[in-house]
Amino acid sequence: MVGWFEIPVNDMNRAKAFYETVFKVEIKDVEFNGLKMGWFPDNNGGYGATGTLIKQNSYIPSKEGTLIYFISKDVQIELDRVEAAGGKIGLEKTKISDENGFMGMFIDTEGNRVALHSDA
Repeated sequence: MVGWFEIPVNDMNRAKAFYETVFKVEIKDVEFNGLKMGWFPDNNGGYGATGTLIKQNSYIPSKEGTLIYFISKDVQIELDRVEAAGGKIGLEKTKISDENGFMGMFIDTEGNRVALHSDA
């Protein structure tokens, strides 16, 4: 089970603006001994892990690494916000199967590949 995730960024303000626009959430600035982070809101005990945007020299944004899936009511809602927020659509809303719902994928403003999943 995933307990936490970290998404590498080059420009924290640009990345925060992108994710706040796409997901309609507020990302909290946090700093630990010079390590800049942007925390996503917690899930209040609900399903799924929470995590952070992170800026540090050893964290390098990439579309080749681990793929994180954000849960959505309908992936099309967030996909419709991606390009206006400065990202690129990597995979339009696609049906996985009747049992597994839908997925979509985008490239964020930092160059990370990120996915979405919904039942609808």
